[in-house]
Amino acid sequence: MTHKLFPAFILVFVLVGLGNAQGASFPESGDHLTKAQVKQLARDAHTKEEYSTLASYYGDQQNSYLQQATAAKKEWGRLSQNIQGAQAKYPSPVDSARNLYEYYMYKASEYEALEAKYSRLAAPDLTR
Repeated sequence: MTHKLFPAFILVFVLVGLGNAQGASFPESGDHLTKAQVKQLARDAHTKEEYSTLASYYGDQQNSYLQQATAAKKEWGRLSQNIQGAQAKYPSPVDSARNLYEYYMYKASEYEALEAKYSRLAAPDLTR
């Protein structure tokens, strides 16, 4: 009995997924885009509005990572003042806080580059 129901469940999920993919629309701003929508929009973008939406999304992501980096740097500074023998083992909380800060800065620079790329594509062509 379960051998007959399993393919039916898979078929239902595939049909629901296709229905959602066909009806996907993208918001005008970069807010509320899922990662799947961003990938699809980046792959299919052709208009200045789509490029602008991507630039806005990546700019928002960059700002988010910069805020997280600021908080991580404060935590890193706080933990750096209180290093003792038991906490000196690697990886100490200080090491973890520093690594987290560096990760957030790396991601922010990644998103900065993507935002710049899509901003250039969204900018009007002034060479005419």
